[in-house]
Amino acid sequence: MLGIKEIEEIIPHRHPFLLIDYIEDFKPGEFAVGYKCVTFREDFFKGHFPNQPVMPGVLIVEALAQVGAVAILSKKEFKGKTAFFGGINKFRFKKMVKPGDKLRLETKIISSKGPIGIGSAVATVDGEIVAKGELTFMVG
Repeated sequence: MLGIKEIEEIIPHRHPFLLIDYIEDFKPGEFAVGYKCVTFREDFFKGHFPNQPVMPGVLIVEALAQVGAVAILSKKEFKGKTAFFGGINKFRFKKMVKPGDKLRLETKIISSKGPIGIGSAVATVDGEIVAKGELTFMVG
């Protein structure tokens, strides 16, 4: 398991934009599974939406990308680098993520060639899919 300090040693994201609380499991270059414990204190809930707080879909995608970045950037040859978005494909949102939810984030690297690759990403809450799709990344 990786906590915040260990995650910060792998990826460059920091509060308030670090959207994962811990990594439960990972294998460098292959996959990572992380969690975001969604609380009512998240800044984005002030405006999204005041009377019906919902985690923005783009932030769920970003959280999945950060988990994927842990998988990719934990490879020795990518240490100290940054993973950038190259594309967001086939994403679907199935359910809303609300305060109190524990968001499970899993990204598997399904193909890679050099610094470019694709990850299959799935976000769930209580075993139910809330979002899934593919993320293209470029390490630079």
